[in-house]
Amino acid sequence: MEPISTILIVDDDRDIRSLLADYLEGNGYRAQCAADGAAMWRQLDEARPDLIVLDLNLPGDDGLTLCRKLRATSSLPVIMLTARSEPLDRILGLEMGADDYLPKPFEPRELLARIRSVLRRSHAMPSNTGSDKVQRMRFSGWTLDLTARHLLNPDGIVIMLSGAEFRLLKVFLEHPNRVLNRDQLLNLTQGRDADPFDRSIDIQISRLRQKLGEDARVPQIIKTVRNGGYVLAGAVAVEPGP
Repeated sequence: MEPISTILIVDDDRDIRSLLADYLEGNGYRAQCAADGAAMWRQLDEARPDLIVLDLNLPGDDGLTLCRKLRATSSLPVIMLTARSEPLDRILGLEMGADDYLPKPFEPRELLARIRSVLRRSHAMPSNTGSDKVQRMRFSGWTLDLTARHLLNPDGIVIMLSGAEFRLLKVFLEHPNRVLNRDQLLNLTQGRDADPFDRSIDIQISRLRQKLGEDARVPQIIKTVRNGGYVLAGAVAVEPGP
């Protein structure tokens, strides 16, 4: 029997917190609630949830600030909620490291579907690469640790990745020196096709390049192929687990 996943709902609207908590618990999840960032950090100190549903508009630190601070130390999955519908807010949420984004108002069933999707992808990592179970993937002096789900720079310093960034880098490392377009990358990382205005892959690649210390004008590891997509250049060495 699989363990029950815990969802932390961070929203300053009491009615929304109560509605979502009841709905999630009625669908087999354990729900925790927090009204602001301070309460969120207290909850995280007491126990680690499996996923955070984080409202963008909060008193004190807003959702973007909280997500950025969380990403400095954790790859915990985050779905961001907001009453705003402008594409810029979605882009900012993804840039701060959110795994998914849902504008208000929304149907609880849609949020439930997104929670299930993000948790399914999160629980599926790491996966097998070839016949042996790979523990680490080395490239250009960097190491992706598939067990700890973090990145090590050439000096051995840990670089935290969001779940989306981890999946994207892993896909590139599984297909080195192969051009992958946006549709392929979305299918391989999220199991869906891109729409014409979907910039999530471009944003995640930009974040990955920053964490790899790349010059955005002349990247050496993840390169842009004009009218083609992106390619991870160079050799990848895999290290099987025990």
